[in-house]
Amino acid sequence: MRDLTSGGNLPLPDGPVSVRVPGPFDISALITGDDGKVSGDGDFVFYNQPAVPGARLAPGGLTVDPRRLRAGATRVTVVVTPAEPGAGLGGLPAPVLCVDADGLGALARFAPARPVHETVLLLAELYRRGPRWKLRALGQGYADGLAGLVRDFGIEVTEDGAEPDGGPGGPVPDADPATTALVNAVRRRVGAPPLTSDARLVAAARAHAEAMAAQRRLDATGPDGCSVFQRVTAGGYAYARVAEHLVSGPRTVDAFLDYCLAEGRARDGHPAHDPAFTHVGIAHAVAASGDMYWTALWAEPLTDGSLARTVAEVLALTNAERAAAGLPPLAADARLAAAAQAYSTDMAARGFYSHTSPEGTEPWDRAAAAGARHRGIGENIACGQRSPAEVVRGWMDSPGHRANILKPGFTHLGVGYAGGGPAGTYWTQLFGMT
Repeated sequence: MRDLTSGGNLPLPDGPVSVRVPGPFDISALITGDDGKVSGDGDFVFYNQPAVPGARLAPGGLTVDPRRLRAGATRVTVVVTPAEPGAGLGGLPAPVLCVDADGLGALARFAPARPVHETVLLLAELYRRGPRWKLRALGQGYADGLAGLVRDFGIEVTEDGAEPDGGPGGPVPDADPATTALVNAVRRRVGAPPLTSDARLVAAARAHAEAMAAQRRLDATGPDGCSVFQRVTAGGYAYARVAEHLVSGPRTVDAFLDYCLAEGRARDGHPAHDPAFTHVGIAHAVAASGDMYWTALWAEPLTDGSLARTVAEVLALTNAERAAAGLPPLAADARLAAAAQAYSTDMAARGFYSHTSPEGTEPWDRAAAAGARHRGIGENIACGQRSPAEVVRGWMDSPGHRANILKPGFTHLGVGYAGGGPAGTYWTQLFGMT
């Protein structure tokens, strides 16, 4: 038996395979062609429709015989939901996918990351590659339930009281999580791992779309003075990287995504292709005029590891500039780093940008308060840059900041980074001289 990780795959033998998820879960399956869409309601296997050609649900799990699937079927997506209606996956044991084959026993096991906010999890997909079938582990979560998921695959679901035509000012299919499946189809084509729809990002995207609809213009800041980045962090999502896409006009999720991707191709790519992003939140709002406003948020969460990588890259790029100028490298200093990180966090949290804090403290005051005893202190700050490479390049293009980076007397450096605030990112370099 093989243990799979997210994105891993293995060839399947000819004949039926059995998929099981022990515990308080229900299994469903969606049968699609190369376009990722079902051909009709008969391609949805769930408790109210337990058997279709080539796939059958039973108390022991789901059995799929690829040879007997309907003509044109090239993919079977395996979905797990809580057996208790209305429950979330975060309060249940972590689901584990077990795959068996007749006469061969256990083939594979997949234990995805434990869900938090999700109510639906795409565990795996069986897919045809040439004449053979393979299994790929997914682990992609959704927060908006099974109805939102099946919309992704082309099954029309009309909520009570809703009209499916979605005229101006009326209900339209929600842009999230429906767009997530379309985005992940694009990511599969470029070899990027799937994104997970995050409820906090969805809420921030929806709030910002509504703010833009209220003021009837695209803007990173709403009429309440709150930036899209502040909406993200206020919802409890701390990010290492975030990209926003603000669009008006498209009437459907397909048109919205086509517009975003076309604009990305005209520039230098699109966040939907970026393998560093792991979460997405997309939502829309309708203005009184009937115009549609969309917000897409693509993000990488801030963890100890992602923060350490970010500040280490700033230090490495800074030392590369010093090396090119014939200067010795700066050594990382934990006390300077603590002061720099605290200051970046403070600027993001309180939305100010200055070498002097609202309380009047200066860089040397903050260094001393953190326990640094260097005889000389210098500071570079920046806001709005999206990567270590961008921020270091910006500093090098500024004479005053460049002078700090290339000052021969500096020997140590601490780096701080925080997301949020009006600008979205806040960077600090605190230099020390022994």
